[in-house]
Amino acid sequence: MRMNTSFRLTAFAVTTALVSAFGGATYAQEIPAGYPADYADLIAKAKEEGTVSIYTSTDAAQSQKLQDGFTKKYGIKIAYNDLGTNGTYNQVISEAAAGQTTADVVWSSAMDLQMTLVQDGYASEYASPEASNVPVWANYQSTLYATTVEPIGAIYNTKALSEDQLPKTYADMIAFLKDNKATLQGKVATFDPEKSGSGFLHHSNDARNRDDFWDLAKAMGENGAKIYSSSGGMKETVVSGENVIAINIIGSYALDWVKESPNLGVHFASDYTPAFSRLALITKDAPHPNAAKLFVDYMLSAEGQSLLAEGGLPSVREDVSAGLNVKTLNERVGGGLKPIAVDEGVLEYMDQMKRVQFLNDWKAALGR
Repeated sequence: MRMNTSFRLTAFAVTTALVSAFGGATYAQEIPAGYPADYADLIAKAKEEGTVSIYTSTDAAQSQKLQDGFTKKYGIKIAYNDLGTNGTYNQVISEAAAGQTTADVVWSSAMDLQMTLVQDGYASEYASPEASNVPVWANYQSTLYATTVEPIGAIYNTKALSEDQLPKTYADMIAFLKDNKATLQGKVATFDPEKSGSGFLHHSNDARNRDDFWDLAKAMGENGAKIYSSSGGMKETVVSGENVIAINIIGSYALDWVKESPNLGVHFASDYTPAFSRLALITKDAPHPNAAKLFVDYMLSAEGQSLLAEGGLPSVREDVSAGLNVKTLNERVGGGLKPIAVDEGVLEYMDQMKRVQFLNDWKAALGR
């Protein structure tokens, strides 16, 4: 009886401490299912920090549900800084050089720039309890996690082009551009790889994986393709009819745009639809390290992934039913989804000589 009484008193003391520490929340309510028992300590420390600073390239509107869900769940404020892909990368480096790191979590769609930050020592390792719930390709050595899977495709003006006119495969797109110069001349848009980190990733990934990428680039050049620094900028020109098609844009955005723009269509090649991911890392000298870990875990959790998917960013998990997930997205694009793996391969064109050569070849292909 003495041992049983002692056990009961100890259990009571632990439960009381937990209730006190977490403002009335019970142990079971506070710790997500399947997480380690000591995760309560991380939550308590994160709440003491009270805030988490995010440097990102993701529009606040698309992540608002995620932000609201996290703050409601944990009472932690989010300092959200949309700096763009290149801006995010440069800010992290400059702050680290000055010994004044402000970002806790860096969340960007420029996979190559994110991997560069990891390789150059700007990230800290963190084995998330959610790691086993995302694909193997979505986790790089517990330092870089894919939080979304977003197709790269095309948008078109439905008053100028019909769905049955559009090419079915990547190779067909090249032929389509060459065979329809009268219709397409001066009305083709694509990303500017010099001004957009996402654009450089999209084009260079194709160059890594397609022998006919440069044929596509030349075909766009023959049509006097115009280049833009953002998907949003291309969208406006296609909606207005200034351009009739935009190639290699962010397809997750487009899937939402077509719901509100009757003269805008979205198109994916059935044989090859690459997909990038918004990658999250925790900075090496994060001022709020526990809040950063908590936020990354929440982003990867079923709850967080559902909120991202509801905001139009397809989930990297298969068990999320809200919006699109990696499985249903593959079905939506015709079965040819090719997620870009989170590995050193994305760095191929980050080598300065290769990068310069790529950009020179790009300009030559477009006749610039």
